[in-house]
Amino acid sequence: MAAPIEAKVKASTAGAFLAGLAVAVLNAVTADSGLLGPLPSWLQAPLLAFVPAALTWLAGYQARHTIRDHVDPIQG
Repeated sequence: MAAPIEAKVKASTAGAFLAGLAVAVLNAVTADSGLLGPLPSWLQAPLLAFVPAALTWLAGYQARHTIRDHVDPIQG
């Protein structure tokens, strides 16, 4: 069974997706498709949103988990 994906990976993926989506919206609003050159316009927005999210997920998934010692707040 696969290990669950940590919350930090999910959050960073969502942040990257939203940032990519914002760039895609700006690209569409300004009607300047020259940012992605030869790609068809229908592919530019999904690509701008997906690629940063996929790369961030991969980086977070490959990162080693930081083991934290349990600290008892009462005993210190």
